[in-house]
Amino acid sequence: MSQDPVRDVMKGLNNAVGKDIRKEGSMFGKLIFVVVLSVLAFAYPPASGFAIPLLLLGTAIVFVIEGVRVVPQQTAWVVERLGRFHRVLEPGLNLIVPFVDRIPYRHSLKEVPLDVPEQVCITKDNTQLAVDGILYYQVTDPKLASYGTSDFMMAITQLAQTMLRSEIGKMELDRTFESRDDINRQIVAALDEAGRTWGVKVLRYEIKNLTPPESILRAMQAQITAEREKRALIAKSEGQRQQDINIAEGERQSKILQSEGEKAAAINKAQGEATAIRMLADAQAEAVRAVANALGTEGGMNAASLKVAENYVAAFKELAKTGNTLIIPSNLADPAALVASAMTVLERARVGGAK
Repeated sequence: MSQDPVRDVMKGLNNAVGKDIRKEGSMFGKLIFVVVLSVLAFAYPPASGFAIPLLLLGTAIVFVIEGVRVVPQQTAWVVERLGRFHRVLEPGLNLIVPFVDRIPYRHSLKEVPLDVPEQVCITKDNTQLAVDGILYYQVTDPKLASYGTSDFMMAITQLAQTMLRSEIGKMELDRTFESRDDINRQIVAALDEAGRTWGVKVLRYEIKNLTPPESILRAMQAQITAEREKRALIAKSEGQRQQDINIAEGERQSKILQSEGEKAAAINKAQGEATAIRMLADAQAEAVRAVANALGTEGGMNAASLKVAENYVAAFKELAKTGNTLIIPSNLADPAALVASAMTVLERARVGGAK
């Protein structure tokens, strides 16, 4: 692709104009050919009678061929008559007057992309920025596009570069990267207003590349790296914080559940001990009632005396097996007296129970 699109466009226009001139020259060549052919026919006696008809017929054919123009779709040809604008040929079959009319300009009515060469702009914070872009235009008035300016493509290209420098100069470097749409709209508005007098409508403008100097790129990369490291540290600390919260919450729930379990175990233990005490008391009460009933029967006192005597002998037999120092009653050697005392207690208990 060429490095200078404007030069390519100018070259195309020059080729188109040259082609039109060459076409007019070919018309003169055709007429000269017809005249020469007629002169030769006139000079040749057998064909001298056909010289004038051949001249007239050849001239008519040349005029018909050169007077017919077929314009392609989405194309406008500007016709000048004797050097003055005459009309614009519409797409399709058109007739012009040879030698009088000429077609100096041919315009495409399609949307045309045009590269805007890269240029260095200075931002508001005095930073150099290489910027290039592409604009899309469309010829809306072939007459103004032909006579409004000598080269409307060069005009809109230069104006686009000027407006781009102006808009970039109003912004700081960081803002230029995020304000492409605003810059594009401002340039399109300015170009569209100026293009009205040139018969051209600028449809849109797009910035292709924004290239800061190498040192700025390195600084931006370092800034991006630092920002990412900062975000990573923040995310890591947030994760550690959430982990600590989760661990503390888990320990709290564990302790709550453990205390609830200990509480339930203590309640169950207390309830069990209370039930055991009640059952033991009931058993003792039942035993006491049974003993009381037994004492009230015939021979009950004698059986109680025998039981007391047996327990006395068993207790006395265990004295030698245990400790060396004991506190014993004074009448330990008199079993009868001890049994009598126990029986007195039982008698009183029986009498009291009978009352």
